[in-house]
Amino acid sequence: METQRRIITTCSSMAALFLFMTALMASCSFIAASPTQSFEDNFNIMWSENHFTTSEDGEIWNLSLDNDTGCGFQTKHMYRFGWFSMKLKLVGGDSAGVVTAYYMCSENGAGPERDEIDFEFLGNRTGQPYIIQTNVYKNGTGNREMRHSLWFDPTKDYHTYSILWNNHQLVFFVDRVPIRVYKNSDKVPNNDFFPNQKPMYLFSSIWNADDWATRGGLEKTDWKKAPFVSSYKDFAVEGCRWKDPFPACVSTTTENWWDQYDAWHLSKTQKMDYAWVQRNLVVYDYCKDSERFPTLPWECSISPWA
Repeated sequence: METQRRIITTCSSMAALFLFMTALMASCSFIAASPTQSFEDNFNIMWSENHFTTSEDGEIWNLSLDNDTGCGFQTKHMYRFGWFSMKLKLVGGDSAGVVTAYYMCSENGAGPERDEIDFEFLGNRTGQPYIIQTNVYKNGTGNREMRHSLWFDPTKDYHTYSILWNNHQLVFFVDRVPIRVYKNSDKVPNNDFFPNQKPMYLFSSIWNADDWATRGGLEKTDWKKAPFVSSYKDFAVEGCRWKDPFPACVSTTTENWWDQYDAWHLSKTQKMDYAWVQRNLVVYDYCKDSERFPTLPWECSISPWA
């Protein structure tokens, strides 16, 4: 993909990043949800059940990818707004071409009218850093990619990846640090960029994407290294569970912390963390890609600081 080839991945000194982020996180505060029941309580396996395993106590869930197929799971329930969190440990070693996806979507498949909120973890050659790609779809239209490097090795231990979603903003968190803020606006009569109407399932999967994932497709998956395994635990959700025709909880009621005023914008501490991420970890931002978008999308004019 030509767009992917134009994205050049660069990283700051990992030692400096670790020290700085340790200091930041010591002062970071955010309400965290507790793990919600077991895997069987929350999820169904989507495909390739023989590529799914759990730890003996059932608290860790593993998805594997080989040359035949990957694997995935989805929540049993749909949600419209809330806080969604999971701990992941990504594929270690040579993971070029491998994508671990953790996302929300309004449909079971990639339908033409879907809404979607994406975390995608793009594998790399041994010793090269992982890249996180986030994206937002509204009515089937995406192309709102951002890419970030990390201040830690996500293959060595579990780290927490979270989504805060209300009618005012979408915030992507890594270990409680906001890495991306995607704002809504009431100034647009026909909002075609912020997904706020359709309830969504939460999914995770592992799959081969060596046509684009690593260096724009130049690095191919080395199947001799298979199986590639990503691991999950401690799923937590505090959200509005959808029940047709309408759920009991709706946005703007402010009955839930994730829809109260403090969740409509970043706190002072979160703004400090977010500013540091913007200076040090952003690899690609579609809102700054004038070659791809000679006229930038409207949402790029909305300040994430408001």
